[in-house]
Formats: sequence, structure tokens, C-alpha cells
Amino acid sequence: MLKEIENKILEVLSASKENILEDETAIAVLSSSKSLANEIQTKQTAAEITEKSIDAARLQYTPIAVYSTVLFFTIAMLANIDPMYQYSLVWFVNLFKNTIDNTPPVEDIKQRLKDLTRCFTYSLYVNICRSLFEKDKLLFSLLLSVNLLSKQGQLSMAQWMYLLTGGVGLENPFTNPTEWLPARSWDELCRLDNVPGFTGIRESYTKNVDKWKTIFDHKEPHTSTFPAPWDKLSSFEKMLVLRCIRPDKIVPAAQLFVEEQLGHQYIVPPLFDLAASFADSHSCIPLIFVLTPGADPMAILLKFADDQGFGASRLFSLSLGQGQGVIAKGLIDEGVKNGTWVVLQNCHVAKTFMVTLEKVTFLINLPHD
Repeated sequence: MLKEIENKILEVLSASKENILEDETAIAVLSSSKSLANEIQTKQTAAEITEKSIDAARLQYTPIAVYSTVLFFTIAMLANIDPMYQYSLVWFVNLFKNTIDNTPPVEDIKQRLKDLTRCFTYSLYVNICRSLFEKDKLLFSLLLSVNLLSKQGQLSMAQWMYLLTGGVGLENPFTNPTEWLPARSWDELCRLDNVPGFTGIRESYTKNVDKWKTIFDHKEPHTSTFPAPWDKLSSFEKMLVLRCIRPDKIVPAAQLFVEEQLGHQYIVPPLFDLAASFADSHSCIPLIFVLTPGADPMAILLKFADDQGFGASRLFSLSLGQGQGVIAKGLIDEGVKNGTWVVLQNCHVAKTFMVTLEKVTFLINLPHD
């Protein structure tokens, strides 16, 4: 607008053939231009103040932004466990938006951040657990705990790498002083002596064999107190020692660690809830159910459809086979237009698809291979 004003003034000045002070048209243009320029300047000043205010308010949410990046890269790591565990940034952002919408607002910004952090973390945990095999759910909780502590500088990456690998297996020059501790465990214990925070544990073990034998024989060594000076280890550090002496208790020790860091609900995977899964989806992000062989979801689907108002008159089922593709396409097109649900089944290849309008949901039952 300022550029247009300048051009208009130049045009008037160049086109004026008489004294500018006697040209009423030119004077009117200059006067209105000046008023408009002053108005724009005032608005620009107000906009700058508003921008600073918005920036100040926005920067107050930086902690949860940093926190959320840790969560996202944690779920990105899951692809290293199984290639099927892959999650998009769009899905992650939409889940965060849902948390913002569903978390009761408060005036206190610190309390707001606490509420968003708590609700989003658990919402992410519930959603991720739906797509994980049972054996990997505790591992996900452990990764969350470790990455969050590491971001805060409260966890040694050297200790974490030792917990994962047990150290580099070189030839051990030290002789095992006991017969009850397996050679592999003794080698790992000697390597633990080189990990920051555990210097001297090999010598301590050698001098206090009887006390360590008590830990070795204990039914729940993860809850017992280790011999001094290792009686003040954190729950995470105790896992490193248990890896050497009682590797069979790593899982319960990990549960204690996760419960201490995140809470009890993160070691008790939630039961599958079709209604909650459906509520978290929308038309651009479908739900895919990978079923174990022998599972039959049709009874649950039919009941859920009836509860949602998609009874017999709005639910259509078709068994796929040769020549059924055209019919199936017609049913899907009809569902898109009228909002009906279509369930497509093929017993021969053990695949089931459920498609809806408002909430597009694909249900896939994979064969044994």
C-alpha cells in the first residue's frame, strides 16, 4: 500500500501542469496519502507490539516443544526393533493437537505445560502400544524413560550402551574368584569396572564374595540392597549390575525403573479399546488392525457399528472373490456418498477390510506367512 501511495504521488506531481499549491486534485491526493500513510504506520507499530507479545507467549511453550521432540525420536527408534513400527510426523502432530483440544485449559502457564506433558505422554503411550507386539511394550516404556533422562543430562550414555551390549568382549585377564558365577557373567562384571560410575566394582566383588552370593541367590535381587559402596545405586544403575549377576531379573528391574520415572500406568499396557481407537482416527489417517491367526473381530465390529448407529441398514458386508471387485468398489463409492460402512472379507486369503466415510478404517487379517 505504501508503494502504491508513492507511485500515485509521483504520478500526480509529474502530471500536474500548474502550481502544485493551486492544484486541488493534487492537494487532495497528497492529503489522503498522508492520512493513509500515518494509519499504516500506526498499525505497523501496533503489529510490532503484538508480534513481540505473541513471541513472548509462544516461547513459554518451548519446554514442551523440546520434550515432544524427544518423544517423536523415541518412536522413530522403534523401526530398529521391527520395520513395521513406523510412525509419521503428521500423525504425531495430529495426536498432539488432539491433546491440546482435549486437555482442560488453565491460566497458569506452568500448570498448563504440566497438564499437556502428562496427557500427551500417556496418549502417545496408549496409541503406540496399540501397534506394538506384547513383548515390545515394556521396551518402549524403557526407551521413553531413558531418552527423557538423557535429554535432561541425568543419565550416562556409556551406562546405557553397556546395558544394551554388555561391553566389548575381549579376553579377560582376571580369574573368576567363584564357581557359582558363570564365566560370561564374570567377564561382563569385569567390563562393567571400566564403565563410568562403576570403577572398583570388580575388586569390591572379589573382597565381598559372600555378600554378593546373597544377592545372587536372592529371589528378588532387583529389590534388595547391594553391598557397600554399591548400596546407593539408582534403579537404572542397578540394572547394569543385575545384567552381570542376575540377567533373569532385568525385566522386573526395568519395570521398577519405568514406574519410578513415568508411573505405574506405563508398565501396564492398556487393553485394546475399539471405540477409543476410532475416536483417535479421522478421514485422512486410517486405522490398520493386524490380527493374529484365529482372531475373529467381526462380532466386535458389528456391535461397535450398531452402537455408532451403523446397524443393518447402514452396514454392508461382502465376501471377496473372483468378480467381486466391481461390486466392492460400488459399495465403497456408495459409502463415500451416503456415509455407510462397508465390510469386505476374503476367507481364502484371510484378509478383512472395513472402510467408513467419516472415519476411514481398514481392518487387515494377515495369513500365517
